[in-house]
Amino acid sequence: MKHILVATLFAVLSTQSIAVTQGDVAPPWSGTDLITGDSVDFPDVLGGKPAVVLFWATWCPYCKAFMPRAAEIQAEYADAGVQIISLNHKERGYGDAAAYAKSLGFPLVAIADADSIGDAWSIDFIPGLLVVDGEGNVAYRRRSTNLPAGSKVSQIWASEVRAVLDDLLSSDAAGS
Repeated sequence: MKHILVATLFAVLSTQSIAVTQGDVAPPWSGTDLITGDSVDFPDVLGGKPAVVLFWATWCPYCKAFMPRAAEIQAEYADAGVQIISLNHKERGYGDAAAYAKSLGFPLVAIADADSIGDAWSIDFIPGLLVVDGEGNVAYRRRSTNLPAGSKVSQIWASEVRAVLDDLLSSDAAGS
């Protein structure tokens, strides 16, 4: 009986997905942009530049708190070619993802129906917030938090994202 339990536990643990984390190559994907209707392929969409990857849902208070910070980051780093790549994940029919993405008022790639992408990236909670380098390697993945949704936590995350982007961009400049 003990051998059966051990074998079952091993089978369960070995089939669970392992989170895509710092240092990993992010899984490739294809999706449809909610705003333009264009097909988007990752990592090709990067064009060799770092990007902020944000898994979100319309109902998520943390996502809503972070979106103004994402707009600021996009504006600050646009000249360096940095993009915000947002993926609608765990929406579950609660909101109109296309209308929400269009209402944000800043340039971003907004991918529809990204549950399978989120699953491949092991996004268990949202917002899933990552920074990838120009090749699609994960340079940052936010940790979970016990802080309430709002400006404080979104400012903390934005500060972490900026630090990683600054490091990636200074490394790119040094390598040029």
